[in-house]
Amino acid sequence: MFSRKQSETENLKIADAYYDPRSPMKPARPIGPPPMPPRTPELAQAANLVRPADSPLRRPSELTNPSKPGEIRQLSVGRDITLSGDITSCEKLSIAGSVEANLINCRALDIAESGLFKGSTSIEEAEVRGRFEGNLTVRKRLLIKATGRVSGTIRYGQIEIECGGQISGDIQAQPDGKSGKVTADVGG
Repeated sequence: MFSRKQSETENLKIADAYYDPRSPMKPARPIGPPPMPPRTPELAQAANLVRPADSPLRRPSELTNPSKPGEIRQLSVGRDITLSGDITSCEKLSIAGSVEANLINCRALDIAESGLFKGSTSIEEAEVRGRFEGNLTVRKRLLIKATGRVSGTIRYGQIEIECGGQISGDIQAQPDGKSGKVTADVGG
């Protein structure tokens, strides 16, 4: 009257025992994906699912700072991407899309031909092949390529403008922090 519950493996064995190859129908099998085998530690580590035992826990601030010499915190805004807001602690910002922002605590700015930056920033170096509109302070070198257009309030330590490059607005040279001199190389 009462019997113990049979496991799935036992049910399959019983079904296979009664299988008659001449019969047009096979016994029913469970529906669904087969069970996943357990992950080996090497596979889990390769998939970044677990942390190696000898690896220390990291704070979020340690994840954003470069851990190896030569690594930089770089943000790239691709073509057809629009980004707006405040951008902070980025060593290099590369723009091929459109950015409307205040860029704070950044070292370098690179604007591609298709790129547009609207906003304000104070950085060390800038290379403009696209458009910059707003307040720009470059402590070292501002390079405006032939396709570059810079407008607004511009302050720079050194400036280089290729033939065809354009600059307009309130423009002032500032002494370079190291040499104390102001240089300008304007292509004509």
